Amino acid sequence: MDITDITVHELRDKINEKELTVTEITKAYVDRINEKESKIGAFVTELKEEAQEKAKQIEEKKDKGEFLGEYAGIPIGIKDNMCTKGIKTTCSSRMLEDFVSPYNGTVVDTVINKENMINLGKLNMDEFAMGSSTENSYFKKTKNPWDLSKVPGGSSGGSAVAVAANMVPWALGSDTGGSIRQPASLCGVVGLKPTYGLVSRYGLVAFASSLDQIGPITKDVEDSAILLSIIAGHDEKDTTSADMPKKDYCSALKNDVKGLKIGVPKEFFGEGINEEVKTALYKAMDEYKKLGAVVEETSLDIAEYALATYYIIACAEASSNLGRFDGIRYGHRAKEYENLKELYVNSRSEGFGAEVKRRIILGTYVLSSGYYDAYYKKAQKVRTLVKNEFAKNLAKYDILLTPTSPITAFKIGEKSENPLEMYLSDICTVSVNIAGLPRNICSMWS
Repeated sequence: MDITDITVHELRDKINEKELTVTEITKAYVDRINEKESKIGAFVTELKEEAQEKAKQIEEKKDKGEFLGEYAGIPIGIKDNMCTKGIKTTCSSRMLEDFVSPYNGTVVDTVINKENMINLGKLNMDEFAMGSSTENSYFKKTKNPWDLSKVPGGSSGGSAVAVAANMVPWALGSDTGGSIRQPASLCGVVGLKPTYGLVSRYGLVAFASSLDQIGPITKDVEDSAILLSIIAGHDEKDTTSADMPKKDYCSALKNDVKGLKIGVPKEFFGEGINEEVKTALYKAMDEYKKLGAVVEETSLDIAEYALATYYIIACAEASSNLGRFDGIRYGHRAKEYENLKELYVNSRSEGFGAEVKRRIILGTYVLSSGYYDAYYKKAQKVRTLVKNEFAKNLAKYDILLTPTSPITAFKIGEKSENPLEMYLSDICTVSVNIAGLPRNICSMWS
């Protein structure tokens, strides 16, 4: 039996039945990281020794009969834009290359301290979560474990790869415009973007505050429901956190879809959607029909404006959020400068990569005098229309079925020099973030 092939709920059962120990499980994952990391590049910071030491401590407490949590001792990986006390939080950027967080984000505190999971390390990402391929990291390019010549998707590429390659049993990612769902799809694992406000963002380094959301990347749907149940909940430290009671999302899992009403928006199956992608979705639709679901074509006629709306809003918020990284308050400080202006310019020029600079410039432009009403204000109005369009469809259907990515995993470097083409990778996912809705991606092969 390969321990790293097992889902989290199976690991939990084997720990409870004393078929496996926490130290055995942790060692298996550490060995797997040692075997795969040099080829794949999923981690920015590895915590292998610390993980094995914590595993011993948990094992000792368990032997004494202490209850530490249902998933105590289960390893996990954390995307490197979530603050972890005493551990580097770099956002895969030179700007934060040496930043060690003095506190844990709420979600990190929940899984590591309250639930006593074992942090195997911080996972690679596109710099400040800006990208769709995990090629924009300052430290390394992460590779798709199924084909090392191809991208894993982004920006949570390290998280998706670590799960797909069995380097962690589950991981946390963040999703601003598809950054959990797209890499989960390209790596063949399960990714969930929770409803905005369901999971606390306290301790998540902000990209676009009205769009960002932390969520799970797992091997199967049951693990996704488990991890969501753990991390979801109201947090007073996050003013956008929804004030609602905790739920057990596993209770919603059932084995049939009979009577489920599925809407299929025709706008997501038009020009630009790869034939392989369409074939996989049509196959899924046929399977749902055989199982008793009702599948109907519908329309989200505002969808064509979602991508432009997303990039205006996201870049505007990024411009504002990243203004704090100036070499004085936070972030990398240039060594050579002659005055205050040069300190700002040199620090930000050296600290930020090309994609981050591109989005800051675009965001600053749409917020500037004379252009605010023409772009940002109009985008916010269109955002309301997108939300209303989804609400109208979800009044008729239980779920909406769309592709996650318009194309399958592409070659590393294939789209790096064409930002507009790269941005089109998000065309199927961004509308959900604009509407603040949840979205689940389950691999056809998982």
